[in-house]
Amino acid sequence: MFTLGAQGIKILLQLLSVVTLSRLLTPHDYGLLAIVLVIIGIGEIFRDFGLTSASVQAPELTDGQRDNLFWINTGIGVVLAALMYCSAWPVQAFMHDRELIRIVHVLSVTFVLNGLTTQYRAQLMRALRFRAMAVIDIIAATFSLGSAIVAALLGAGYWALVLQQIISCLVLLVGAAVAGRWMPRWYSRRHQIGSFVRFGWNLVGSNLLSYGGKQVDTLIVAGRFGTTSLGFYNRSYQLIMSTFSQIRSPLSDVAIPVMSRVQREKGRFNSYVAAGQITLGYGLGIPIALVAGLADPVVQIMLGSQWTQVAPYMRFFCGATLMSTLAFVGYWVYVSRGLGRQLFLYSLVEVGIRVVCIVVGSFFGMLGVAAGVFVEPLLSWSLSIYWLSRITPIPVRSLWLGGFRILGLTATVTAVSWLTASAVHVGAWLTLLAGVGAGAVAVLVFLILPAYRSDARELMDFIRLMIRRERTD
Repeated sequence: MFTLGAQGIKILLQLLSVVTLSRLLTPHDYGLLAIVLVIIGIGEIFRDFGLTSASVQAPELTDGQRDNLFWINTGIGVVLAALMYCSAWPVQAFMHDRELIRIVHVLSVTFVLNGLTTQYRAQLMRALRFRAMAVIDIIAATFSLGSAIVAALLGAGYWALVLQQIISCLVLLVGAAVAGRWMPRWYSRRHQIGSFVRFGWNLVGSNLLSYGGKQVDTLIVAGRFGTTSLGFYNRSYQLIMSTFSQIRSPLSDVAIPVMSRVQREKGRFNSYVAAGQITLGYGLGIPIALVAGLADPVVQIMLGSQWTQVAPYMRFFCGATLMSTLAFVGYWVYVSRGLGRQLFLYSLVEVGIRVVCIVVGSFFGMLGVAAGVFVEPLLSWSLSIYWLSRITPIPVRSLWLGGFRILGLTATVTAVSWLTASAVHVGAWLTLLAGVGAGAVAVLVFLILPAYRSDARELMDFIRLMIRRERTD
């Protein structure tokens, strides 16, 4: 229960960051950081090199192998920091904004900090120490947000966002090292790590493809519509995608180690897969549906009057988040069963679909780009189930039926909340409350149906399982 409560605190901090900094900074400030974070995100995939997942998934890991992996991640981080520092001038030439040079130079240090952190955090995951990880994450989010708010109030502008990134990385490193309670010995060839590197390399390929595909929209908006327009687009994207990934990623930290341990027990594994989709689909899908239906009052409350034009983008991003959430349980299957190469091949196809959808959508403006972001997971969800079923046993029928039940309920919640908000004109807060209330009533009506009551029981059973696993910490 502690991890779920801690995750709630992190989400509140994320929302507080959005509410506060969006009123202190401009769309241009966010646009500048968004461009640099694209570069950092690509580098982070190479910096991790898939070795976090390799460490967690491995049946056995010696201290010597752990130490060797630490130095590999650290070395990669140093190299990437140097490469990013040198990339500042090409980035400036692409965007025609000299402010980017200093931002890139300063943020290059994050690769070194994260390289040092990687294996400390991987070992906490491997040991199922989710409580320690949650505490570290909360402390990092609190310190980094506090630093950014103070800097923004002092007139630092985009440097407040830069400071937020660095403070977060630094606190995560210190916290993971203190909780890990081990000091790495020097690299030794006596401890073989070839299998980890091979597994990680396949994940690098799939993660790089996935991330690159996800950033196509950012690059297109930046190149065609400018930094300020990117700031508007990025804020709406981050408000939806980042907030809900704050829930989805920690669930992966719990689910993947658990599923890895039962990967050879077909019945239990399949039940976890089906229950995982139910948990993700309803647990995230209902809030997503409410935000989609109530986008206008949400923007007014969360971002303020200067951001009102982002509401239409948010609706598309809510749809994209829901569809990708339904497919996300497939990622758990790939990683927990060590199917890195198959994940890479699937990612090739998925990214191709995304690029086509976004490029076509870009001819209709920024809203067309957002529509392309939504259409891709709409197409990829069914492909994901089919692809995975061809390479490993999964509960195909349960995934299909469960997915359609989730879509039926969430579509109804969105429609009911939107109609309520459209009929009520009593201010943003009261409109939001009325829409949420109407959506909640719609959910209760669905619980009359036996299939949805069964899903509710399965969701609670899966949550209890995760809580029991957490208590082994």
